[in-house]
Amino acid sequence: MTVDQIRSLQPALAALLERFRRCFATVNTFTHWQRYLSGLMTDLKRKSIEPIALAAGVPVRTLQEFLAFLVWDEQRVNDMVQQMVADEHASEEAIGVLDASAHPKQGDKTPGVQRQWCGERGKVENCVVGQHLLYTDNDAENTFSCILASDLYLPKSWDRDRDRCRMAHIPDEVVHQPKWQIGIDQLGAAMGNGVRFSWVTFDEDYGKVPAFWFALNTLGQRGIGEVPKNFLCWPTYPSCRSRQGPHAAKRVDNVCRFSPVFRSKKWRRLTIKQTTRGPTVWEIKAARVHLVDTRGSVSVPTDRKYWLIVARNTTSDEMKYFVSNAPASAGAADMMRAAFARWHIEKWFERAKQEAGFGAFEVRTYKSLIRHWLCARVAMYFLAEQTHRLRGEKSADHAGASCGRGEPFDRESLDTRVACVV
Repeated sequence: MTVDQIRSLQPALAALLERFRRCFATVNTFTHWQRYLSGLMTDLKRKSIEPIALAAGVPVRTLQEFLAFLVWDEQRVNDMVQQMVADEHASEEAIGVLDASAHPKQGDKTPGVQRQWCGERGKVENCVVGQHLLYTDNDAENTFSCILASDLYLPKSWDRDRDRCRMAHIPDEVVHQPKWQIGIDQLGAAMGNGVRFSWVTFDEDYGKVPAFWFALNTLGQRGIGEVPKNFLCWPTYPSCRSRQGPHAAKRVDNVCRFSPVFRSKKWRRLTIKQTTRGPTVWEIKAARVHLVDTRGSVSVPTDRKYWLIVARNTTSDEMKYFVSNAPASAGAADMMRAAFARWHIEKWFERAKQEAGFGAFEVRTYKSLIRHWLCARVAMYFLAEQTHRLRGEKSADHAGASCGRGEPFDRESLDTRVACVV
C-alpha cells in the first residue's frame, strides 16, 4: 500500500473499535483494548504482552490483567464480528473452512499444552491446539477472509485433571471434545448470528468421521472434504445385511478402482486456480455412494446417498478422495472449487502469525488465551477489510486522513496511535 493509504487506516481503525465500545465495562478497559490491538498490528519483533506494554508505556501487569481479569465481554465481541461479516461481507459464494492450528509452547502451564501433533513443526511437539472456523468469499481477484471462531482443543489428559484445569482457570463446562464436534458447534453459532455458507470444507480429520457428516446434515449445511483412502462406504445398497466380503462396506480407494460405478466413468479434467501454488490440473471421477451409519448398535448403510470423488493430480499422480453431502444436482466443478478452498485458512494462519501475533501468546489462563486469539482476529479483520477496500482504489482518495500527522501508521509510537483512535 502507498503512504497515503497507510495514513487512511487511523480513522478507519477508530471507527471500527468504536463499534465495540459497549462490550467494555469502563473507558480504561476499552483504552487497554485499543492499546493491545494497536500493538498487535505494529512491527514489534515479538507481539506478546510484555513488548506491547513496554512500547505503549504502560505497566506489563496492566495488560496482563486486561487479558485475564478485567471485565469485558469477549463473547459479545465475537458475536458482533460474526454479525458484521453477515451484514457487510455476505456472498453467495462464501465458503467456511474448518481447521486446527498448533502453537509450539514450552513448559506445562499454558492451557491445553501437551505433546501432540504440531502441523507447524510437522511432528509431535509440546504445543497448544486451537480449533478455528474461517469465512471467505473465495473471490479470486479481491478476497475477503476472516476467522469467525477460535476455541481451545482440550486434550483428554487435561479433562481428566480438573484441578489442573482450575489452576489454568479453565471453566468446568469446558471439557474434551473432538475437533469435529467443536467445529460443528462453531458453525451452528455462526449461522445463528446470520452467517451463511455456500459450502463448508475441511481435511480428513473431520471427513473421516461419519457422525460429522450427519451433524452437517442436521445443520442443513453443504460440505465437501477429504477422507482417507481407508474410509468405508457402499457403492450400491447391499442386497442383505452381512459381514461377508460381497456385502460389507468397501474402502473408498478400492471402490474408485474396481467398482463398476467408477470404472464405467471417464476421467474429467479440471483446472483449479485458487491455490497458493497457482493453477493445478486434476482429473476426477465422481459417483453417488452410501456411507456407513454407526449411530445404532449395528453399522448399516445410509439411506441417503453422498458424493464420492476421486481426484488425480496430472503432474504428481497424487490421489485425493472427497466426500460431499451435496444433492445429486451439484456440479463437479463447483464441488472441487470448494474442496480446494482450504488454502485460504493456511494463508490466514501464516499472515496472522506474522502481522497480528496470533501465536505469540505467553499466558497461563484460559480467558487470556481466548481473549488474545480474539484480539488478533479483530486486528486481522480490520487489516483484511481495509486491504479489500483499498484494492482498486486510487491512493489520492485517502490523502490527508491520518489525524493530522504525516508519519505512516506503522511507524508512529503506540501512544500516538492510541491517542489518535480514542
